[in-house]
Amino acid sequence: MKIMAVCGAGLGSSFMMEMNIKKVLKKLDITAEVEHSDLGSVTPELANVFVMGKDIAFSANLPEEKIIVINSLIDIKELEEKIKAFFDKQ
Repeated sequence: MKIMAVCGAGLGSSFMMEMNIKKVLKKLDITAEVEHSDLGSVTPELANVFVMGKDIAFSANLPEEKIIVINSLIDIKELEEKIKAFFDKQ
């Protein structure tokens, strides 16, 4: 399983999300590869799921079922809930 954190520029906020995703996965005991990127560089085959803020999610050219949309980039509880829900559906 590969997860990609995505932001507009692919630098600060996506890297912060990558670190938070890794913390959440460890807590949930889920093994996955996690990377970060900018929105312009992502294509559907780069990852199984893409995590991004709602501000850019609807401009992403990705299948809806492969996107986890988060409202707050710093809310780890929201991130945990949405990642858990995604893996529960798998």
